[in-house]
Amino acid sequence: MKTVLITGASGFVGQALAQKYLDAGWQVNGIGTSLNHPMADAYDDFLWTSADTSLPGQWQDLVAQSDVIVNLAGRNIFKRWTPAYKKAIYDSRIQTTKHLVDAMPDTFHGQLLNASAAGFYGDRADTPLSETQSYGTGFLSRVCRDWEAQAQRATSKGARVAIMRFGVVLGSGGALAVMSRAFRMFAGGPLGSGDQWFPWVHLDDLSRAVFFLMEHNAQGIYNFTGPVPIRQKAFAKELGRALNRPAIMPAPAFFIRLFTGQFGDLLLCSQKALPAALETAGFQFKYDTAASALTQIFKTRHRK
Repeated sequence: MKTVLITGASGFVGQALAQKYLDAGWQVNGIGTSLNHPMADAYDDFLWTSADTSLPGQWQDLVAQSDVIVNLAGRNIFKRWTPAYKKAIYDSRIQTTKHLVDAMPDTFHGQLLNASAAGFYGDRADTPLSETQSYGTGFLSRVCRDWEAQAQRATSKGARVAIMRFGVVLGSGGALAVMSRAFRMFAGGPLGSGDQWFPWVHLDDLSRAVFFLMEHNAQGIYNFTGPVPIRQKAFAKELGRALNRPAIMPAPAFFIRLFTGQFGDLLLCSQKALPAALETAGFQFKYDTAASALTQIFKTRHRK
């Protein structure tokens, strides 16, 4: 039986990946800040460790036991960015990754699948963004740059490192749960002008792509974004259609910045990220448009 270590395993992405590994017959070791995890009671092959991975500790003993490490740890970015919270966003990613790599034996022959974000590119207007583009400006861009740099250190230990730059993950939780609330109250609409490109990916495609990179023992940098880019105002329209709600209540840029501070700049950034490396490697998306992704998510919810 092979073993995967998942940091940030209590998030909705982490839970989806843990389930996929369990279904494939793997031993799953999950780490997160929650005191317990629902899968720990439901599966004999799921071991839960509650720990703050931004600090070194006994949790690092799990690293050497792992065939694959999926590093998802990081504080939620969809909150107001106070100076203290920005430090928590940074440390939860950079320090966790540093401690993971430090705990690897000098001859670690496993694979590190490390999360990052399309925020790496910063605000790039209409520029098509493949994985060869340089990092941009702004806080989140710096976080992603330093996060990836810590992960790449693992190559010196013999690990094969794959960097996964996530778009906004569409599923039953996360950002979509927050965005859909306004639409359900008939108050949804585009953010700012709505002309900015909105990078997205369906949770199922994300999980499948993680397995694809693992099965191919891949290394390198990969944009985890849907293959058909969409502008934010078009996305808002599709979200409204999926919820049977109008998308006619725009949130002006000044309003967003007033109430969310620096975090508002993230909502207004334009990132036309393209999954060039995944497609070149042969990965095929099930949900190639935001419309198909949103339709599946909300039809599934209605059936429950």
